[in-house]
Amino acid sequence: MELIQNVIEYYDELYPITESQKKFYNDVLKNYPLPGRLLGIGCGTGFFEHLLARDGRDTTGIETSKEMLESANLKRRNQLMSIRFFLMSTIDMTRFLGKNFYDVISCLNNRIVFIHDRTLMKKFFFDCKQLLVKEGSLILQLPNFEVYNAKPMAKLPVRESIRAKLYTQIWTKDDGSKYLSQDVETGNGKLLPVMEKESIYQLSPSEIESFSKEAGFTSAKFYSDFDKNEFTGKEGNIIAILK
Repeated sequence: MELIQNVIEYYDELYPITESQKKFYNDVLKNYPLPGRLLGIGCGTGFFEHLLARDGRDTTGIETSKEMLESANLKRRNQLMSIRFFLMSTIDMTRFLGKNFYDVISCLNNRIVFIHDRTLMKKFFFDCKQLLVKEGSLILQLPNFEVYNAKPMAKLPVRESIRAKLYTQIWTKDDGSKYLSQDVETGNGKLLPVMEKESIYQLSPSEIESFSKEAGFTSAKFYSDFDKNEFTGKEGNIIAILK
């Protein structure tokens, strides 16, 4: 059960856009002609998409939460910016979005793991490949489950801002499947639920390589952060870039 409304006020400050992330994307976008067409899957409140659009990029965001999407649209200050948001799940991407259109597709902030079915996860890679231009890039950010493997519960690092803290736990059921729970602590110490027992998929680097290869991607690079530090398998965070 999702209670996203409890975290929307704090979302942008809990998921800040770092200078490293900006540089990472600028380096990727150098490979494509201006303005660069980007799709953000699970775009949340659209903070990153608006930042890209202000830099002149053609940006699209899709999100399954109406509350998040309303926040994304409220950020629009300039009607001349090339930015748009749609209430849409990954299942419907290829039905409504342009094929062979996007230079870069992103699924950040661990959102990919909520595609909790293996068949749908494989479909995700195939669909992204269809939406991308021939040499397009797919960028993923997700936790390394080899690090967060404590049973029955593993804690992800606390996300913290001046006004709030976000606590995330990954639980393992008896059958090996996993679900995620999340709570936000506000400045007055009140603890509010954000997600309760949301099923997730334990996506591994080897599966990313396998699924992406089946979908037609020819290369997969892994980093531990947006500074492009090496991913050795021991780090808690995975940044994957597929072409």
